[in-house]
Amino acid sequence: MREHDRLFIGGEWAAPAGTDVIDVVSPHTEEVIGRVPEGTEGDIDAAVAAARRAFDEGPWPRMTPAERAEVVGRLSAIYAERQQEMADLVTAEMGSPIMFSVFGQSAIPQMVLQYYVDLAASYTWEEERQGMLGPVTVTQEPVGVVAAIVPWNVPQFTLMLKLAPALIAGCTVVAKPSPETPLDSYLLAEWIREAGIPEGVVNFVPAGREVGAYLVAHPDVDKVSFTGSTAAGRKIGAVCGEQLKRVTLELGGKSAAIILDDADLASTIEGFKLASLMNNGEACAAQTRILASRRRYDEVADALATMVGGLAVGDPADYGCEIGPLVARRQQERVENYIRIGQDEGAKLITGGLNRPHDRGWYVAPTVFGDVGNDMRIAREEIFGPVLVLIPYEDEADAIRIANDSDYGLGGSVWTSDVDHGVDVARRIRTGSCGVNMYTLDPNTPFGGYKNSGLGRELGPEGLHAYLEHKSIPHPAPAG
Repeated sequence: MREHDRLFIGGEWAAPAGTDVIDVVSPHTEEVIGRVPEGTEGDIDAAVAAARRAFDEGPWPRMTPAERAEVVGRLSAIYAERQQEMADLVTAEMGSPIMFSVFGQSAIPQMVLQYYVDLAASYTWEEERQGMLGPVTVTQEPVGVVAAIVPWNVPQFTLMLKLAPALIAGCTVVAKPSPETPLDSYLLAEWIREAGIPEGVVNFVPAGREVGAYLVAHPDVDKVSFTGSTAAGRKIGAVCGEQLKRVTLELGGKSAAIILDDADLASTIEGFKLASLMNNGEACAAQTRILASRRRYDEVADALATMVGGLAVGDPADYGCEIGPLVARRQQERVENYIRIGQDEGAKLITGGLNRPHDRGWYVAPTVFGDVGNDMRIAREEIFGPVLVLIPYEDEADAIRIANDSDYGLGGSVWTSDVDHGVDVARRIRTGSCGVNMYTLDPNTPFGGYKNSGLGRELGPEGLHAYLEHKSIPHPAPAG
């Protein structure tokens, strides 16, 4: 049981403005495992004021990038030493299998942090250009106070996509963790203090949607970075557009995995354990639409059924677990409702269904639907759970058409024995990322979506650009 009675604001553990609390419930045992204050609008005011002072008056934005990188590097080193503690905590909070957590919930966030520490040394922060009318100094400056709103599914990873580049840029941050997963932010706050990041530079206020909306609209916030649903992203984008506030939105997905006829089926199906079912299927980039040619359709269906039906479902803290519980009862009910929708639409239930694997905990049986048309709701709407749909295609052009026939455009993959041809097919998929014989996110490359999957990019140098403003300073040529 982890209990906290204060909020991390202004570099201190501050008393909350309200008295309500958030109970953190284990999705495996359904028991309360933690308790934190529920943030209020008053807490947001205090956190934004602290971040505003730190930006307007404090040392952080006035330090050189190398000086900031030295401090953030200390945080990265602390994180690297204590990754296991973070992995265990996130698994307890939201049910991510520990084998995924040690990589996706702690190692990758630390890698992102270290990537931006290293990028600070090679990034071109200022340059002299010979303009058409004379010399110009082009420099980059931090955008200001950043509101970072993160979801529950990969709380540290999505936070680090925002926090790491914002810190290196010289911004200050008010982060709003999800009420399902606030505990990991307390652990990170301890490490931030230990690293010596100045007071007010990073602030955490766990709260629900209404308080999050207040943070988005706060007049002293200069930029919003949000990861979450497309519906929420539309509202945030509208507010930021009205206020001409900078915004990055990483939203939903319904990614397609195209199995070409020359693919090695055994390795492809094994690859889907991560690409399609990572984090219990609670991942925006999960490849949940599986596209197979009619020639190999039955073969693929049988292989998928064997793999998915044989997954180990159970205690997420067990290193043998492959699928854990979903984050909350409402998520369990949401996913089960989509299984009913699939049955009502006439899709064939190949494996899984509505029989819960365990009596206790918010578990859903890993499920595969066959005979799915791309116009069905289970093929078009984000389910966010361990449910895959198998869609037949006629030829390669038809597969590309089906993959692109989506309101989303976040991820995707192509599976083939001809990597060069796979890359060519990937170029024709209208998504922000598309892997060949894999799906992974590299800290050095941009991540984000087309269409309803969002605006802007995170990771890579592009992720740093989002926290910088460009300034041009024309000046006379040097004498002589």
